[in-house]
Amino acid sequence: MDLATKLKHLRSLEGARRGFKREITQTEVSRLMRDETGTSVTQAYLSQIESGTRRHLSDETRERLAHFFRVHPGYLVDDPVGYEPADPRERRRRETSLDEWLVSGAEQFASDPQLAEALIVLSRRKDTRRCVILVSELMKLAPGGESGRAATGRKTRTTSKRRGKRET
Repeated sequence: MDLATKLKHLRSLEGARRGFKREITQTEVSRLMRDETGTSVTQAYLSQIESGTRRHLSDETRERLAHFFRVHPGYLVDDPVGYEPADPRERRRRETSLDEWLVSGAEQFASDPQLAEALIVLSRRKDTRRCVILVSELMKLAPGGESGRAATGRKTRTTSKRRGKRET
C-alpha cells in the first residue's frame, strides 16, 4: 500500500473513531492536529501527499502525523513492492489456493513421478509461496539464468558463442 492510500485510510478510521460516520477531511486533520497537539500539517501538504505530487514525508511531519493518528512512524511510508500485509487469514487463503494448484499439477503430471513428487512436496510446505519464489531465485543463479527461454516460451540455443546469436 502506498503512503497516499494509507493516509486516506487513516482519515477514514479517524472519522469513524470520532463518530463522524465519514472520513475526516484534510482540513479537519490540519485543524484537529493544531488544536490537540499544538503542531500541524497544512491541508495543502496533505493534498500533495494524497495526490502523489509529494512522494515522501519529512521526518518531522511523519512524527506529527503518526502521533495524531496513533500509528508507528514506520507505517507512514510506501510498502515495498511485493509486500503482503501480515493478515494470517488472507495469507493462508492464498497459500491454500497455491497448494491446491500444485496438487492439481501433480495429478496432471502423474506420468512424470519426479515432477509430481516435487509439486506435492512444495504443496505440503507451510510457506509454499516463499518456496516457489526461492526456486525461481535459484534458477536465476543457475547457468543460463533467466535467458533459458525466449519471449515465446520456447527454449533457445546459442548457435555461435562468439557472436551470441540465438535460434528458436
